[in-house]
Formats: sequence, structure tokens, C-alpha cells
Amino acid sequence: MNTYEHYRRGAAEVGAIVLRLYNTEGQVRGYIREVKEGGEDTTFPSEELEVDNALRLAENKNLDHPDMPIYVEMAEGVRWDPAWGKLN
Repeated sequence: MNTYEHYRRGAAEVGAIVLRLYNTEGQVRGYIREVKEGGEDTTFPSEELEVDNALRLAENKNLDHPDMPIYVEMAEGVRWDPAWGKLN
């Protein structure tokens, strides 16, 4: 089971992958981005992804930085599901 970190603005290092989870039409969806210098993060082009697919994509993008955590940012009203992994 994978472990993820809560995202806090300014706490993630350059190159870190951030998964943003949000509610849309009663379902939790996500997209990923990479933290860049100067606050100009890069959002990876994707559609709204189901959480499992977004997590898998984030893990694949993070292969170049295996020691760096994947951060999770949750929109208001989103609750973490333990089936997705462990969230610190």
C-alpha cells in the first residue's frame, strides 16, 4: 500500500508531484501537477481521472524521483478513502 503526504503550499520541493482531488457531480476526481520554481506549477494534460487512475499516473510520473513523496491536495468536502493508500 502506497503512502502519500498532505500537500501544504510552499512545503513541497521543486519536482514534487501533487495530486489534487475534488468533487464533481458527486464523484471524487483528480488531476496531477508538478511543482516548479517560482510557483508556476506544470499541470499535466489529462481529463478528470478516477482517483485510482490519478494515483497510478502520479506514481508513474514520480518514478524519476523515488525518494520524493507524492503530495495530495484535497478540495473542500473531499475525504480520503483508506483504500487509496495511507495519507500522512
